[in-house]
Amino acid sequence: QVHLVESGGGLVQAGGSLRLSCAASGRMFSTYRMGWFRQAPGKGREFVAAIRWGDSRSDYGDSVKGRFTISRENAQNMGYLQMNSLKPEDTAVYYCAAGPGILVGRSSEYDYWGQGTQVTVSS
Repeated sequence: QVHLVESGGGLVQAGGSLRLSCAASGRMFSTYRMGWFRQAPGKGREFVAAIRWGDSRSDYGDSVKGRFTISRENAQNMGYLQMNSLKPEDTAVYYCAAGPGILVGRSSEYDYWGQGTQVTVSS
């Protein structure tokens, strides 16, 4: 069982930066991935990024490549999403997730989810 708690969301102007954090309690297996997904009003859940816990292999959704960076700190059981050059279309609730993540971008691959944190980017 893994319990996830996100923090770090907020309101930022376009072009600005935010760093989201995800605190994981419970066993994060080396083969697990920690992923970030987002959901904007009226839209489906979109894959943002994921990192494999054991070797930090990372993957990104096309819309955030080159702007967002995912990282993790094993000793603290923390995951991070650094978001730079934010755009109004990045506005969404951001969710941290953990699980096997074999199909990295598929939300059903993740067994555990946080409650979400709101990110709002103003133009």
